[in-house]
Amino acid sequence: MKTENNRRPSERARDVVAEAVRRAAAEERAPRILFVCLGNICRSPAAQGITESLASARGIAVECDSAGFYGGHAGDMPDRRMREAAASRGYRLDHRSRVIRPYDLDDFDIVAGMDDSNMDGLRRLADTVERDNRIVRMTGFAVRHPQYDSVPDPYYEGVAGFHLVLDLLEDACGTLLDEIERANER
Repeated sequence: MKTENNRRPSERARDVVAEAVRRAAAEERAPRILFVCLGNICRSPAAQGITESLASARGIAVECDSAGFYGGHAGDMPDRRMREAAASRGYRLDHRSRVIRPYDLDDFDIVAGMDDSNMDGLRRLADTVERDNRIVRMTGFAVRHPQYDSVPDPYYEGVAGFHLVLDLLEDACGTLLDEIERANER
């Protein structure tokens, strides 16, 4: 499945961010972003760490967290291979894995799924239109990687798989922050 003919950021991504920024501004707080993958030990904690690092460097206020659908890693640090790959790029990943909760779709303004399975799971949790309107595909922000419709799970891949994920997430997280800045200017 190609996302909106590969036009990035997607219209959906822009709409989700614009509404998130409006909601956060109305409550006089920073936008809250939740990144979601399967086990919350590779992709989503990397997205969280990258976004926090880039936002800090750019002076953009955001609150980030990450979660997964599989509870077998709950309480664990991110996968050692992802921590090492991220550290080689200057990112520190110290999040502890947790399972997504239905009310996360109320607490977070943007809920970014990494792949089709995560998006399907998020849609099942979204029992209201308001919750559904907070969900976005992470690659909807990946402007330099339009050939990817999902962030692939690197768990069974070698070192190159972890670096590919970081490439995609640096692209997508940077664009997500660009969209937050753009929405804040309106």
